Amino acid sequence: MSYSNILVAYDGSEQSDKALNQAVQIASRFGSKLTVVHVFYLPVYNTGDLFINTPADLVQQLTNQSTQVLEKAKVRVPDSVSADYKLLEGSPANAILEKAAEVKSDLIVIGSRGLGPIREFVLGSVSHNVVQHAEVPVLVVK
Repeated sequence: MSYSNILVAYDGSEQSDKALNQAVQIASRFGSKLTVVHVFYLPVYNTGDLFINTPADLVQQLTNQSTQVLEKAKVRVPDSVSADYKLLEGSPANAILEKAAEVKSDLIVIGSRGLGPIREFVLGSVSHNVVQHAEVPVLVVK
């Protein structure tokens, strides 16, 4: 089986480094295009009757950190691999699935764990949600 368009989720963690390395190997082998995505989430605070948006300075900080994460990914992908880099905002699993559909990916590559066990427990597993709802094969890298 060959793949023409691979989407890889990248958050800068050790697991996502491994996922990116695997995606690069597959892309190199098949001449696939690679779409590297990093998703950040802007919280909205509910204080009862009032919703409070994320402060502008926090938005800027999250955007800057996310841009740095994508820059780290760019260094790891050789020039011989055709790659696009996308910064997405929203629920990580949903954003990954939506972008995969948008770019017509035929494979999603994701690390088995990125944020750590406590946050994963609270939010639910991104990789699990992607596997459960993806319409294309998903490679979960451990």
